[in-house]
Amino acid sequence: MDADSFRESVETAKRTQLDRLGSSKLLLALTEADLSEPAVLRAAAYSEHAARGTFAAWAADEADDEARAAFEATATREAEHLDRVLDALGEDIDLPDEPGVMHAYLRGREDAIERAAAGMVGRGLVSIRTHTQVIGFFVNEADEPRADLFRDLKAETEETLSAGLDLLDDRCATDADWERARMVAEYVVQLAYDDYADGLAELGVDPKPLC
Repeated sequence: MDADSFRESVETAKRTQLDRLGSSKLLLALTEADLSEPAVLRAAAYSEHAARGTFAAWAADEADDEARAAFEATATREAEHLDRVLDALGEDIDLPDEPGVMHAYLRGREDAIERAAAGMVGRGLVSIRTHTQVIGFFVNEADEPRADLFRDLKAETEETLSAGLDLLDDRCATDADWERARMVAEYVVQLAYDDYADGLAELGVDPKPLC
């Protein structure tokens, strides 16, 4: 396996979950049905804050020099994302102390392969779809500056995902390495989906698409 086939295999295995995460219902779940601009920006800020904490923690204890540099760069990027979202929000908010289900799992990963696969690839696939929905929201609100902000964040998230794939290409020497990477990446997507589905269920909304 190589990086391209790895990404394809994860997206294929989790196509249903990723498709539903990429639906307009995602923002309902993230905002608890408060589809106002401040609520959407607050949800985005919470996500960037959690990611910054995860990658900063990994950078602090990663033994692999190249992986540590990648995690440090990603932590810096996520901190910049958070600042940009907070600037767009224009108000002070309390950021959560707890990381949430997905990031709690991510912070338990202890080696470079699992961290790259779960945090940079698995989470990246989810984040790209989140950014797509936020872009669409601000386009519908005729707020092009904020739509452009999230277009930039989405492009930079794609770069982080690619960096994670490059790390895996360099570190997965056996089929067993690739399999371990695949399992944690897919599990992160599943965790994100389950959290999304639970959020919708609390609102009385079915996560399945209407036919």
